[in-house]
Order: sequence, then C-alpha cells, then structure tokens
Amino acid sequence: MVLIFSAFAVLILRLWFLQILQGPTFREKSENNRIRLRDIAPFRGIIFDRNGEVLADNRPAYDLYVIPEEVQDRQRLLSEVSRMVDLDPLKAGAAIDKAGARYPFLPVCLLRDMQRDQLAKVETHLYDLPGLFIQVQPQRHYVWDDFATHLLGYVGEITDQQLKSGRFADNKPGDLIGKSGIEARWQTHLNGVRGGEQVEVDASGRQIRVVSRKAPLPGANVHLTIDRKLQAVAESCLADKTGAIVALDPTNGQVLALASSPDYDPNVFIGGIDRTLWKEMISAESSPLQNRALSGQYPPGSIFKIVVALAGLQEGLITPSETVFCNGVYSIGNFKYRCWKRQGHGHVDLRQALVQSCDVYFYLLGKKLGIERIARYARAFGLGQPTGFDAGEEKAGLIPDNDWKKKTYGVSWQLGETLISSIGQSFVLVTPIQMATLFSAVFNGGVLYQPQVTKEVIGRDNETIFRCEPVVKGKFPVDKVHLERVKQALVGVVEDPRGTGSRCRIEGCAVGGKTGTAQVVALEKAKHYENESDIPWRYRDHAWFVAVAPAYNPRIAVAVLVEHGGHGGSTAAPLAKTVIESYLGLPLQSADETGKPKDTAG
Repeated sequence: MVLIFSAFAVLILRLWFLQILQGPTFREKSENNRIRLRDIAPFRGIIFDRNGEVLADNRPAYDLYVIPEEVQDRQRLLSEVSRMVDLDPLKAGAAIDKAGARYPFLPVCLLRDMQRDQLAKVETHLYDLPGLFIQVQPQRHYVWDDFATHLLGYVGEITDQQLKSGRFADNKPGDLIGKSGIEARWQTHLNGVRGGEQVEVDASGRQIRVVSRKAPLPGANVHLTIDRKLQAVAESCLADKTGAIVALDPTNGQVLALASSPDYDPNVFIGGIDRTLWKEMISAESSPLQNRALSGQYPPGSIFKIVVALAGLQEGLITPSETVFCNGVYSIGNFKYRCWKRQGHGHVDLRQALVQSCDVYFYLLGKKLGIERIARYARAFGLGQPTGFDAGEEKAGLIPDNDWKKKTYGVSWQLGETLISSIGQSFVLVTPIQMATLFSAVFNGGVLYQPQVTKEVIGRDNETIFRCEPVVKGKFPVDKVHLERVKQALVGVVEDPRGTGSRCRIEGCAVGGKTGTAQVVALEKAKHYENESDIPWRYRDHAWFVAVAPAYNPRIAVAVLVEHGGHGGSTAAPLAKTVIESYLGLPLQSADETGKPKDTAG
C-alpha cells in the first residue's frame, strides 16, 4: 500500500509540475510546432525525337516559397527578400494577399529557379524570416534551347481560368502546365502524379523531421516522329529568313521536320516571363510566337496549278498532247492577264505548261473549268480545311467560290477572279503543311494522310499509351493515269533543262517539284522600282517550293515557304534541296547563292 501510494504521489507531483508550473512553456512549444503538408512535384515526362535523342528533359531548380498564414511581418519579409534576390515587392505582396485570402496554408511561389548566389543569401537568412522556405523542384529543360520551339511548345504557370475549367484536375495553383505544342497536346500524360510529405516544422518554418512521405510518379515519355538532325538543318535554312519548312514521310504522313522562323526560347517562360518581354513578343511585327507551318496562310502561287491540271484532265477538258500558244498575255475585254514570262512560252502542252509554269495555259484551263469545279477539286485535295495535325492550332486556309464571294462581299464572282485563282492568286490561301500533304499525295498514288508528329507515348510502367498509325483523310478523285502524267511533269520541273525548279536538282536522285511565286501586292505598285532588289522587303513576293524525293520511291516530301523571298525557283528550291540531301544522306551540293537560276518562274 505504501509503495502504491508513493508511486501515485510521484505521478501526481510530476503532472502538477508539467501542467501547472511548466504548462505555459510546453503550450507555447506545442503551438509553435506543426505538421506542414508539402507537395512533391513529379518529374515531367521526357520528349524524344524518332531516334531516341532527348529534346525536353528536367533539371533540379531551387524555388522560393512562402506560406501566407505563417508570415508574421509581411512588409519586413518582402523588404528583406527583395534585397537578396531580384523580386518585385509589390507584385509579390499582391500574390501573397490573393493566395492568402483563398488558400492561406498553401505555398505561394515567389521566385523560380534561383541562381547559386541568390540561394546562398536566402539560406543564410532563412531562419529569420518565418513562413519562407526553399524547395527543390524538377524544372523543364529544353536541351537544345530554341530548337523546334513551335513544335515542342512551352510550359507556364496554370491560370485561375484553367483551374476552373475542370480540364486540369491533377493540378494546383502554381503548377506549370503545357501551354502550346506537344507540351499542351500531351499535358495529362506528361504531367505525372504529385507526391507529398508530412513535415514537422517549428515556428520559424525550420524542418524538424519528415513524418511520412509518398513518392511522386513521373509522367509518361513522348517519342516524336521528327528527326533532330533534319529539324536542325531545316531551322538553319531559315536562320535569317521569315517562313516555314515542313518535311513529311509521303507513305504514312509522319512529320520528319517542322520549322517556323522566327522562333523564340521556350526556357524564358518557365520562371515566369517578364511583362516587357512578353509585350515585345506579342507585338513584334515578325510574330515569333506564330507557327507559320500550321497557321501561316499564303497564296500558293503556281503550286496551285497542280490542282487545276488534275481537275482539267479528270473532267476531260484537256488532253496531255493538246497545245496552247502563249505570247505572254491573255486578254479579256480591256483587261490583260500576263504570263510571268513577258515574251511568252510559245506552244506548250500540259507537261511543258507545268515544267515552265506557263500562266496563259492555266488562265485558259481555269476559264474552261470555272471556279465551282476548281473549288470542288481543291477541297477534295485537302485544301480549305485543317489537315488534322495532332499538335497545334491549324488554320484552314481558303478556297473561294461564288457563294463565299456573295456572303463576304455581297457581289458575284467574276471571270477575271477565276483566271487569277487558276494560278494560285486572288483569294486562294493555303498553309505550308497543306502543301506538303498535297504534294505527298501526288507521289504516293493519291492518298491524303493526316500529318502526325507523335510516334508513341510510353507510360511509367513501360506500357504503350499511344502509338502512331497512318490515318487516311481522303483520296484524290482522279484516275491513276492522270496522276501519273502530272507526276512525270513535276519531275520535269526539276530535271528538264527548262524547268523552273532546276536549283533543286540532285545528282543521282530524281526529284519531283513545283515552284510558286505568290504576289503580295499588285505589280503595278512596284513599277516605280527600277531593280527588283530595290523593292521594299514587305512588298516582295512570297517564295514557294514543294518537292518529293526520290521521285519514283518517295521517302520525303518537303514544302518550303519564304515570306517576301522573291522567286520560288531561286530562293526556296535550294533550301528544299539542302533538306532532302540531309535526310537521304547524300553529299550536300551547296547552291551558288551569287549565281542566277535558269528560270525565275513559279
């Protein structure tokens, strides 16, 4: 009894000591220690090219966060932090207030990817600034900087509107998500699954111990169809130009390269782009954010003659041997419609009309067809509608007809507009990817494949989430014999001594091609310039060239568009040649940039 009584007496005395005498001390300690729930960001999926080369990866970044609820003196905290790192106190304060009103216990990112010296300064004063902490996060890293920027896209912080949309259920405020290109197309799979940990911290935010931890799950990896080396060649071709290059596999529609110039560095968006820089980018006359390969809409120029030629053959309005005399001009009433070659081409049949790009021949054929039949065939060939490309916002282009003209302008279609449309001018608009798809179909037997850039998506457990399979969007409504005749003529464009695409000729490899020179302004507006080189850049014609090689066993189709580049045969054809030679592994035969082309038609 004495032992039991003594034991209880000791216990009561100890409880009295802890709860009464030391109670306030322990109460303060308990209140100053809490469990912080901390998210662990997953590693974003890696993006590879068709050969397994890494295009987009992750690297560790040190981000600076603050918990609004734990900030004791906001003014002092912002003042101290702004002295240590490049931080706008007003902007940071607004972010803390906004987040604190709705999510007081959720971290607010003040600065992403701190530099080494910034990290050292913050670490030194971290314990003096309650609520502030540093977290190591995986950050998107584009290995080749501004490589394939329009295709890969970029990541940026999720907006309130995107959070409310319900499309990003796995994301929270402050997360980085895909904003464009492949990053946006496969956001759900690239994102991964966040992890978390329970961390015990004291009043100053110092970590005491990790209570529990759930590891994050990495995102799926995306393998593209593009060839990194070919993409680099295409981009180098456009280094000092404005335009686009699209290269496809004609047998299945896989994109081998897709370049748009000018471009931008996607890395600048990751840490939050500066407002001044953003305004400069969106207001720049060169429009670096625009993917010209998909959304650039241009008159196709003489490339459109392919459509008119096939329509004329299929409708029985011409025969391959039928000739037309071109004296350099075709007149209707008081209006004169000139051929690009002022002195004319003389007598030309269908083959020579395509080889030499005779405008008069196609004025007459367009008149026979009429705009309605021209429009019907053009749409059947995939023009005037998106190709269905799987990673980006496409423009549809425009194939006009009488109904469109009435709805748009309230007047009927005119014959002169039919003639001009027959050579790819007037209201006709196309995109580079449409031209690459069209030309692929001419040489693969008339099959329109949907262009695809995603080869496969592989999950974290090595399961196949997606695998690219050829998708047929349509077939040319023309007989094989007509298609073959036009194909032979297009080979002549490059191989014939009088062909307008001779600067794409490759020794030992038959190439089919077509030049196009699309007027930007009426020639009359530029008449007061004595020399073509004196015409201001913005008034110069757009230069087109489309090509397929090898012509009789096609492996690559290329569409080149150089804005205000002048003539397709002299400006765009050498670029297509460089891309083809690079892909086929042929010795590069650099074009003599100072020499004149055999023909400046298109």
